[in-house]
Amino acid sequence: MTSATAIELRSFNDLFAVRGDLLDVYAEVRAPLLHLANYAVSSFGERLDRHGAEDGFQAVLAYEDGHPVGYAYGNRIEDGDRYWQRMDPEPSERYTTCATVALKEIGVRPAWRGLGVARSVHDAFLASRCEPYVTLMVNPAAGGGKVHALYRSWGYEDLGHSQPSPASPRLAVMIRPTA
Repeated sequence: MTSATAIELRSFNDLFAVRGDLLDVYAEVRAPLLHLANYAVSSFGERLDRHGAEDGFQAVLAYEDGHPVGYAYGNRIEDGDRYWQRMDPEPSERYTTCATVALKEIGVRPAWRGLGVARSVHDAFLASRCEPYVTLMVNPAAGGGKVHALYRSWGYEDLGHSQPSPASPRLAVMIRPTA
């Protein structure tokens, strides 16, 4: 590891091209939680395959010396998408009547945290998006609340809550303009 300036960002619209790299980084990022069903690599792989087949899929990976060190990925969601249907309270039509991009996952290997890699992959992911809003879900307890606070510092606001699956914790749904 050197610094964030040595990081190369690559964008992909084909999951097949980067599935292995995403799984490798995820396994290290979530290592302390992998014993929980929702966080198991197999569960993530199933979600990843579903998301990769949805409209507007995009992944941005950060590489250092050809080694994947971080990622962000997501896809477009429309009015009526299960993303919105599971949310409490029901989201405003302001967000649902137009396409929105859902940032489904963001992760950085521990040795590369604190170098701006997460922000770099986040911003690169949004740079080519045409949707007016980006939404994400975060476990408010992650990092003792630090992850939630980080997203707030990036301009996200709390919109509601969601529990995407019975094995998932209750997550905070956040949103902000893409630009």
